[in-house]
Amino acid sequence: MSPTPIEALRGVPLVDRQVALSWLGQAGFVLRAPGGTTALIDPFLSPWNGRLYESALPASEASGVDLVLITHEHVDHFDAASAPAIAAASPEAVFVVPTPIADMVTEAGIAPDRVLGVQPGGDEEIAGFRVRPVPARHGVTMRDAYGFGEELSGGLIRFLGFVIDAGGVRIYHAGDTIHFPGMEGMLRDLEIDVGLLPINGRDPEREARDIVGNLSEREAGWLARVADFDLLIPMHYDLFARNRGYPARLVDSVERDHPGVPVFVPPREHPFVCSSRRPR
Repeated sequence: MSPTPIEALRGVPLVDRQVALSWLGQAGFVLRAPGGTTALIDPFLSPWNGRLYESALPASEASGVDLVLITHEHVDHFDAASAPAIAAASPEAVFVVPTPIADMVTEAGIAPDRVLGVQPGGDEEIAGFRVRPVPARHGVTMRDAYGFGEELSGGLIRFLGFVIDAGGVRIYHAGDTIHFPGMEGMLRDLEIDVGLLPINGRDPEREARDIVGNLSEREAGWLARVADFDLLIPMHYDLFARNRGYPARLVDSVERDHPGVPVFVPPREHPFVCSSRRPR
């Protein structure tokens, strides 16, 4: 029987200024620091109508997780059906979520003392990870797109990305987002080692079906260059047939328009290691 993506990461040797990751598909990642602490980011593990493949990580086997980061409420980011099984398999795990959806997470069956609602400007230290929430520009539906969700949330930011420091490596998980004013400067100041960016884009046909879009392949390459990422990893392009992005287009765009931006397209559910060259 093959190991789960979490189990496979446990066998990866790490030194200081390295982390191991496994892409779970769509926006989901497992992240492991050198000391063995483990985070799940936007895990979408449940069966779902329209998925092009099922997850290799059963929620009931998501053990040894210290931190679960959820960027927003869409099912491919907050999988309410699998959250209780993750919590049971990893009874010490803390769920870090945008404050406006904290009630959704507790209503899904996660104990309130294990749910931490956060907002941009905060800075949390959890299980050896430093987590800084940053805004994402998105929408629950096209009726409220494209914004930060304040009008739905009493003035609070509803859609987040996370900047995560682990083992001396700084990782930016964008969640679902398009570009917004000041975004590249904010990220440049944060000195990102690894940027995980959505690339499925947006267009009138999908928006007419109430699909709120994201950065395109070309926009992701541009953002990685102007924000000075050391490595760009694409995500959120592969799970639904009618909402695809294409990493080959990202690679072509970077080679043509932004030479020098390193891009890595990881295989799904296989470990890989990222390092930092920046002094901190």
